[in-house]
Amino acid sequence: MADSRETRLVNAFVTGWPIKHSRSPLIHGHWLKQFGMTGTYKAVPVTEEDFPAFIQSLKDGSSGYRGGNVTIPHKEHAFQLADRPDALAEELGACNTLWMEDGLLWATNTDGHGFTANLDDRRPGWDATGRAVILGAGGASRAVIQAIRDRGIGEIHVVNRTVARARELADRFGPRVHAHPMGALAEVTTGAGLFVNTTSLGMDGGEAPAIDFSPLAAGAVVTDIVYVPLKTPLLVQAEEQGFPIIDGLGMLLHQAVPGFEKWFGRRPVVDKLLRDLVIADMEKH
Repeated sequence: MADSRETRLVNAFVTGWPIKHSRSPLIHGHWLKQFGMTGTYKAVPVTEEDFPAFIQSLKDGSSGYRGGNVTIPHKEHAFQLADRPDALAEELGACNTLWMEDGLLWATNTDGHGFTANLDDRRPGWDATGRAVILGAGGASRAVIQAIRDRGIGEIHVVNRTVARARELADRFGPRVHAHPMGALAEVTTGAGLFVNTTSLGMDGGEAPAIDFSPLAAGAVVTDIVYVPLKTPLLVQAEEQGFPIIDGLGMLLHQAVPGFEKWFGRRPVVDKLLRDLVIADMEKH
C-alpha cells in the first residue's frame, strides 16, 4: 500500500489513564525502526474528563495524529464518539483502534484478533475443539468470546462468581454462549479443548485459586490474557497437570498489527525478536 503516508511523517498514539506503563510505544517503535520509517507512536495520558476534547482534536486535525490505540478506561467512550465503528466494535460496544479516513473517525477492536492470532501462532489447530471455557465475565472477556465464537467454536461456557454478568454476555453473544456460576466449573470443563482465564487472578504475583484441569480433553490448551507475570499461577497449575499453555503476551503483540497497518501503511510481523524485546523490558520493571 505505497502512498503519501510513506513519504510524510505520520504520528500515532496510545491513550489511557494511566498510560505510562504501556508497552505499545516499544512495539510500534520497533516496527517503525524495522521498516526504516520516520513516523512516531507516543503514549498520551488523557483523563476521562479530557477525553472528548482529545477525540475532537483528532477529528479536526489539530492533534497531528492519524489515529491510535485506546485503552482503559476509554474504550467504551471512544466507541461512542467514533463516526464509523465497524461491526466488531458495534457488537462489543468498545474499541481499541482509531484512525482518520475521508474526514471521519473510524474505529475497530483488535483484541479478539490478537487473542486468536496468538493461539494460531503458538498452537496451530487449537480451534479444532467444539467446547471452550471462559473464566471471568468482565470487559476483557468480551473480545475473547466474540473471537472464538466467530472462529466456529460450538459451545462457549462462561464461568463467573456473579452469574448475572455471565448471563449478560450470553445474551449479547448469542445461543452458543452459556452462563454458569463458579460451582459449575468442573462440569463445564469436562471435554473442553480450550480454557481461557480473562480475570486478573494471579496478576503481578497475586493469589489464584487451585483449579483441577483434569476434566479437560487430552491436549486441551490453557491460556491466560494476563502477561505479568508471563507464566501466571493458573498457567503454572495447568502445565504441572500436563496441559499445553499459552501466555498472554502474544495477544498484546498481535492486536497491535492491524492498527500499525492502518496508520503507517505496512503490515508488520510478530516475531521472536519483538517478543524478546518486550520480555526484556518487562524484566526491567
